Amino acid sequence: MNLGTNILLFEIAIKISNGLVQNYFHIQTKGRILFTFVCYFRDMKKHSTKKIESYKPDWTPENAGDEFAVRILKGQDSSSSGSRAVGGKRKDLSVSQYVKGVLGFDRNILARTITLIESNNPAHYKTAQEVLKHLIPFSGKSLRIGITGVPGAGKSTLIESLGMYLIKLGHKIAVLTVDPSSTVTKGSILGDKTRMENLAKEKNCFIRPSPSGGNLGGVTRKSRETITICEAAGFDIILIETVGVGQSEVSVRSMVDFFLLVLIAGAGDELQGIKRGIMELTDAILINKADGDNEKKANIAKSDYNNALHYLQPATAGWRSQAFTGSALTGKGITELWNVIKKFEDNVKQSGVFEQRRKDQSIEWVFRMIENTLHEEFYNDEKVQQAIPILIDEIVNGKITPTLAADKLLGIFKE
Repeated sequence: MNLGTNILLFEIAIKISNGLVQNYFHIQTKGRILFTFVCYFRDMKKHSTKKIESYKPDWTPENAGDEFAVRILKGQDSSSSGSRAVGGKRKDLSVSQYVKGVLGFDRNILARTITLIESNNPAHYKTAQEVLKHLIPFSGKSLRIGITGVPGAGKSTLIESLGMYLIKLGHKIAVLTVDPSSTVTKGSILGDKTRMENLAKEKNCFIRPSPSGGNLGGVTRKSRETITICEAAGFDIILIETVGVGQSEVSVRSMVDFFLLVLIAGAGDELQGIKRGIMELTDAILINKADGDNEKKANIAKSDYNNALHYLQPATAGWRSQAFTGSALTGKGITELWNVIKKFEDNVKQSGVFEQRRKDQSIEWVFRMIENTLHEEFYNDEKVQQAIPILIDEIVNGKITPTLAADKLLGIFKE
């Protein structure tokens, strides 16, 4: 480092240490100087043999003299690193780079691959399908567990407790959480990961929050594809947390092996459990938050739900669904829950139900994709887009019935 640089750094340090900067501007700017000082020292050390051009920042105080020693370095071209293209935009990866990154458990590329799959940009579709085609042979070896329940039941906390327990047993865990999207702004908070602070730190865990995108059923449109990618990356346990659901949002059942319903005491009596819907599709019910004064209520709820399950057809052939109690906060019941899941896995694999269910789910996946594709093609059709506002106006003015308007739109689409 040359003499001029040393003098400049010394001046900055002196100004800060003496508190002189506060004669010119507020204390927040002092933090900026410290930050600039650190960056300047780092970059000067790295480029000491090069001539560095700098300029005064736009927040320089008026009438500041030579005692104001802060300068900003002109940006360096970082495109040679290969991580980003010129302008700061990340470079697109090739199909082979995506596949190699996923199979090599590159967490960055794994996340980018999921983003590619979830993209609604038509330009990404072909690449995404090519990547999936190469990854499918490496998938299908995990145990897929769907976890659903009413909002506030403690699903995220349960996943953290269960996930930490499974990692200690030597498993690799992928957690796919689905966050509801706003019907107004279309945005999602994607905050479920913040409830899994300890689990998020584990190297053998990957947590991916995704927006529901208005998709009903508690999952996203691309949840199946995301499961495939995570399995190819080597995760042997896939935990899928749905949005808080009611009794009819059950799409997750069609993509998992074991379906767990998380409830809390006081959310409904035995008659509530008898109602058809999500109850008749669950492989087990966990009455969560069974701790402290709430433990007695949880045991009563457990009895009520077991009585209700007695009147329902089994969700899985050869398996009797039961209700259990536990506390995700204290860890009570986590070991027992995992033992139930393992018993279920052994049962369905021996009976052949496991393999048959996977085949049925693959077939359902095909027709679900057809429905999604037809939906997109219909609303992206230029003639349909032109006709929709006209027909809406006719419906509002009573000139045409909704049924006839639908027939006309379908007719336009088929032309």
